[in-house]
Amino acid sequence: MRRSGTIIVRGIVQGVGFRPFVYAMAVSLGIRGSVTNLGSEVVIHAEGDRFEDFLKAISKGPRLAAIDEVIVTDLQAAPRAGFSICESGSGSLSGLIPPDVATCDACIADINQLNGRYSGYWATSCLDCGPRYSIIRALPYDRIRTTMDQFPLCPACEEEYWNPDSRRHHAQTIACEACGPSLTLLDPEGRPLPVGDQIRKTAEFLDAGKILAIRGIGGFHIACIESQAERLKTRLGRSKQPLAIMADLDVAEEICHLGAEDRAALTSPARPIAVLEKRDHSAHNTITNLHTIGVMLPYTALHHLLFQHLKAPLLVMTSANIPGDPMITGIDRAMSRLRGTVDYFLTHDRVIQNRCDDSVIRDGLIIRLSRGMAPRRQRIDLGDCRILGVGPELNANATIYQHGFCITSPHIGNIRNPGTVRYLEETVERLSRLTGFSPDIIACDAHPQFLSTRFAHELAASTGAEVIPVQHHRAHIAATTQQRCVGIAIDGVGYGDDGTVWGGEIFVGRVPDYRRAAHLEEVLMPGGDAATTHPGRMLYGILPDDRVLEVLSDHGWSDVALSALAHQVSRRFNTMTTTSTGRVLDAASALLGICSERTYDGEPAMRLEAAAASGKPEPWEPVVMESGGVEIFSTRQLMEEALNRYLGIAHEQPMVRRRGIADIAASVQYNLATGIAHLAVSAANESGSTLAALSGGVCYNTMIRTTICNELERAGIQPVINCDYPLGDGCISYGQVISAAYRVKKE
Repeated sequence: MRRSGTIIVRGIVQGVGFRPFVYAMAVSLGIRGSVTNLGSEVVIHAEGDRFEDFLKAISKGPRLAAIDEVIVTDLQAAPRAGFSICESGSGSLSGLIPPDVATCDACIADINQLNGRYSGYWATSCLDCGPRYSIIRALPYDRIRTTMDQFPLCPACEEEYWNPDSRRHHAQTIACEACGPSLTLLDPEGRPLPVGDQIRKTAEFLDAGKILAIRGIGGFHIACIESQAERLKTRLGRSKQPLAIMADLDVAEEICHLGAEDRAALTSPARPIAVLEKRDHSAHNTITNLHTIGVMLPYTALHHLLFQHLKAPLLVMTSANIPGDPMITGIDRAMSRLRGTVDYFLTHDRVIQNRCDDSVIRDGLIIRLSRGMAPRRQRIDLGDCRILGVGPELNANATIYQHGFCITSPHIGNIRNPGTVRYLEETVERLSRLTGFSPDIIACDAHPQFLSTRFAHELAASTGAEVIPVQHHRAHIAATTQQRCVGIAIDGVGYGDDGTVWGGEIFVGRVPDYRRAAHLEEVLMPGGDAATTHPGRMLYGILPDDRVLEVLSDHGWSDVALSALAHQVSRRFNTMTTTSTGRVLDAASALLGICSERTYDGEPAMRLEAAAASGKPEPWEPVVMESGGVEIFSTRQLMEEALNRYLGIAHEQPMVRRRGIADIAASVQYNLATGIAHLAVSAANESGSTLAALSGGVCYNTMIRTTICNELERAGIQPVINCDYPLGDGCISYGQVISAAYRVKKE
């Protein structure tokens, strides 16, 4: 039995309390030696009769660690008596610190303890919780390399930091009222308000109907009580966009259907926003007019203290950013961009080094990969090349690969303006610096005009890296599985091989050689992007029928606009073609009078799903065509059926009409899903595949996703969905990296 050794532990061992954990284990088991942090690994020199027990405990690690490898070698020299934590050294930077972590129960108890050291202190944290990614400047993870370095420890915190029995032993974020970051409440002109308790006064302002900007871990939120939701939306210029709420678990359960999986997600260390079904679909409609609502629990000490003083049961909370811009992190920018939107600012003096928006999940699936969930570290063997994926245009992030791991950044946003391009550049630079990364290959979207594609080429020119374009929907499938499969990629938009807009695609094969085996019918997008803003255009592009013009007239279109649309489609002037699934849902939303103008991303399809939630779907006969050996599902016939049924109830009494619209909305979703499943099953039978990968933003639609999966399983095909990355475009950078790596292997 071994009694000594040098133990090297690799993985996420930064910012997780690994050294104090090792120290505590060593002392409890009578082990002599030392522990040192070297960046991506921890080195332990240990000797003692219970060495094997010590090694077993170390291999499990503390709660927040992710251990990839434990190596044991012979000890070169006998250690001195006792056990010590050594100063950090330098080593490989291939590891990464964990994401920011919600305040733990023990720290919540500390802030609630009367006359305790942390009583009422907003930035209380310990080894198990608090900011991590948002404050890190460099590795190894020590206070001097975080934005906490500007707050020297007071004697009491210094004593607790060195106390082996303390929960804050070697906690790099330790701070208290005497020495830590402080809050300031500002008026609209940036003048500090002379109040004693900043948090209590913030709660009073909120209860009085004021709208506040509140600086958190990764950026600013804008907050108000429910009665002010419409006023907030008006100020933001987002009159119809759903907002999220923050509430405790009991309030969340009163408002929403809350299953065990939802409860586990809400209370996890990540504390994401969970999109949940409302118990009453018409309730809280000033916050959201959908059948769902985004809910998050308080996740910082500041939030918990705020709710102690707040009379309102919930707060409306939305990220403080202008649409298309990155989340606001600094008070100067908040003052310049939010003046006139908010009434007061609650800020603090801890620098946010790395901005991080809230993560969002639904049905256990990730919609936005960000605070608490990112940086995401995924073990995968893609060879020796170092690869960067810069993502698509919408809902982008970045992924780097080296040493057998992919690391994906938090959500960046839509790369459509200089601000988000700079954010992409900053994110890549910081990830590279933290991990010692330099790319051999840069993977990007195949669309030549995307700003992310241009960034890839500019970076390649400065680094000498090779650029590999990856088609959007193939990246979706590659992110889901690397096995031979049928790939189902259903979303709103993606640049196709033929230069048209794809989005309803069935592939067969294996990364990187996916063959397009089937797709939705190619239809017109009159006006190009204008058809996404005004889905009535999409409806007429799919079904250029005079009856459609009559329906659009009933929905408020002018004769001039209808005449121009009909002329445009007949002449095919300024039109694109598309196989997009999302655009079909938009068209159905326009047909049924649910959404005539898109005011936020995904609005027509989301409101269609909300209408369908109370409807009963009816199976329709699918029409499948073939062209050049490729099967095509007819969305024209689908919309023809929907139009006929809508005309049958269009002039009924309001209650009958509402019920009919719900049934048609449900039927469109159901029959679109069965049509897609039919194409996939046919492709599987032809190719011999027994695996089907689903990806794309349309997969967030519960009815469509579950219907496709049920149809696949009925045909003996196993559906596969990515639960580690978003189903939407937040998985693209990861899929780009995988696709590029396999292309290099093949060559």
